[in-house]
Amino acid sequence: MSRLITADEKGVCVIAATPFQDDGKVDLNSIDRLVDFYLGCGVTGMTILGMMGEATKLSEEESRTVTKRFISRIGGKIPVIVGVSNPGTDLLLRFAMDSMEAGAAGVMVAPISTLRTEEQTFKYFASVCEGLGHSVPMVLQDFPLATLVHISVDTINKLIDAFPQLVMLKHEDCPGFNKLTSLRRGSLDGKHRRISILVGNGGLYLPQELARGADGAMTGFGYPEMLVEVTRRFAAGDAAGGEDVFDIYLPLLRHEAQPGIGLALRKEILRRRGAIKSSFVRAPGPRLSRDDLEELEGLVQRLERRLAESPLHLEKIA
Repeated sequence: MSRLITADEKGVCVIAATPFQDDGKVDLNSIDRLVDFYLGCGVTGMTILGMMGEATKLSEEESRTVTKRFISRIGGKIPVIVGVSNPGTDLLLRFAMDSMEAGAAGVMVAPISTLRTEEQTFKYFASVCEGLGHSVPMVLQDFPLATLVHISVDTINKLIDAFPQLVMLKHEDCPGFNKLTSLRRGSLDGKHRRISILVGNGGLYLPQELARGADGAMTGFGYPEMLVEVTRRFAAGDAAGGEDVFDIYLPLLRHEAQPGIGLALRKEILRRRGAIKSSFVRAPGPRLSRDDLEELEGLVQRLERRLAESPLHLEKIA
């Protein structure tokens, strides 16, 4: 079992895809391959059963099986965060406790879509935190584009102050730079407890978010080593070098971040890189056309050429 996550987490906690076979069954062997691939890319943590992990398309039994397989393969090398969001609080808490017993380092919770006011949002997360207890570290996922729930800086700070088990924010509000700055200012001024802030949105805004005070990324990309290298360079004070690395990957990153089809593109990239056997996406989900595949191939080849020509001495991951 790895250590529990804390408010001091930094680096890249990659959002893992959930591999399926071509017939749609969970592919346990590809989970092993995917874990080894992510570890080889240098990630410092892993989040499973997030939105890009197709969590809502798994049965309860499948979710538990997938969780145990990921945690077992990782073997305590890095912390594993399990997405446990569920419309039913009892089901959420039960899966959270099962995940912690299996060796998870913490759980991630997004707001339910029926929340309409800041008061309702605070009460919802308060009930979840109280149900989890102080011993279960929690990540609050703030992704209004998907959840349709907007959480203000004030409400996030109230939750931070009230519940010490809230140790991390997954920041995916967009536009969200000023929100990130405000949250960081609250801790820098000593008004609120400092927690870890990792950013999502496919890494599209990673350099600017790191400059605004983010501690790293919790997202996915078919080339996660880019996220690792950009974050490492910013942490070392080499923001310009981080921007230069980011620029090399940007065309493919932007292409993969397309709403609706992005998951299929990411899984196809992972398949091509040998990380998973099949790029199957469960229904409802996108299927790539021949034109889609040809476009992707062109972007991958372009990236490979730029990496080969780069003076930045980037390590290529097979």
